[in-house]
Amino acid sequence: MLQRKIQDTLAAWKNEPNHKPLIIKGCRQCGKTFSVLEFARENYAHVVYLNFFQNADYAAVFNGSLEVDHLIMMMSALLGPDAVFEPGKTIIILDEIQECPEARTALKFFQTDGRFDVIGTGSLLGVRGYGKEPRSVPVGYETVIDMYPLDFEEFLWANGITSQMIDLLRTCLKNETPVPEALHTKLKQLLLRYVVVGGMPAAVQLFVETKQMNAVLQLQRDIVRSYEDDMIKYAAKKDKGRIEECFQSIPKQLSKENKKFQYALVKRGATASQYLGCLQWIEDAGIISRCYNLNLPELPLDGNAMEDVFKVYMKDTGLLISMLEDGTQFDVLQGNLYGYKGAIFENLMADFLAKMGRKLYYYHKDSGLEIDFVIRWRGKCTLLEVKSSTGNIKSAKTILSHPEKYHVEQCLKFGDYNIGRNGQIMTLPLYMGFLLKEA
Repeated sequence: MLQRKIQDTLAAWKNEPNHKPLIIKGCRQCGKTFSVLEFARENYAHVVYLNFFQNADYAAVFNGSLEVDHLIMMMSALLGPDAVFEPGKTIIILDEIQECPEARTALKFFQTDGRFDVIGTGSLLGVRGYGKEPRSVPVGYETVIDMYPLDFEEFLWANGITSQMIDLLRTCLKNETPVPEALHTKLKQLLLRYVVVGGMPAAVQLFVETKQMNAVLQLQRDIVRSYEDDMIKYAAKKDKGRIEECFQSIPKQLSKENKKFQYALVKRGATASQYLGCLQWIEDAGIISRCYNLNLPELPLDGNAMEDVFKVYMKDTGLLISMLEDGTQFDVLQGNLYGYKGAIFENLMADFLAKMGRKLYYYHKDSGLEIDFVIRWRGKCTLLEVKSSTGNIKSAKTILSHPEKYHVEQCLKFGDYNIGRNGQIMTLPLYMGFLLKEA
């Protein structure tokens, strides 16, 4: 069984006095249902479970009155003796709640009533053109959190790296001391495996149990096809083909030296006005992360972001690898990727940052200055440079040498290194990107 951080989040929610109904958003197959049911069965005497995707008839429960006693009566009639409603000891799980908009509206009434805990999960909540909207979103009556595929730390747990070993990494980072060589070598190996396996729970579980990369690849491609099916099934009619075109262009977008997203690469003659909403659909579905260019690399980052100039990364790097041709898995594991290697390891860093809930930013000027990522770290604007092995960071050095203009004091250079420092530049192994949670 995979250990997921969402369990701690759910426990904190349950222990909070007067907590509101919880909505968990995330891409399909990232583990929402399994995690919520596991938590519910371990923490409540009774679990009432409705999956609106598998059983469309369940939506009829919410067609009439949304008063809680009426809903209890209807669920009891529908589910029979399996539905036990005991105040303080029953949790109601509304799975794929986007399929039943009235269930989302009903959260307000459950919150006001207060007898039962409620968790709703949704894969396509709020995506453009979905067409199923609640009569009113219960603003102020629900708590919404995002869930992602496994991050690198969860992947390490699944592969036998203990919390004590990860605490050692944090200590090494804090004290700027090298990671012990045996652990350093092991983590470099596991990082390459994470690049190709990614964090989709089914893929990770299959890898841990079998180590059969061909089976992992087939599973990942099935997931990608299911995403494409959703684009055709649920998007507005005029957008269906365009959304799929945007999605399929991502590997090509990342192959460019300047990885700015260009609609002309989606389709010849394409314009932002035609495709911008389509890209938003994919982002809202939790599949991609957008990384915005900055006018200046300084805080506040959001205030300096340019909304119409951005790069696009896959939220899960393993799915990106699966969209490339056969043999790419082997090339990654062997370190033989030539020019495209940079794109893969940039997507890896985006994977790290996005899964910790960070917004993504970069810096590019026509003069040639370019920084892969810019974050707030330890209270300061920090440049991140990502190298697949080692490499020059001329742009970062230029920015650091002009503090009067750029107001930047530090840079983290990720690559095939152990921990070290050269003035304002700290070198770090690529696998340490998942530790940059400190704002």
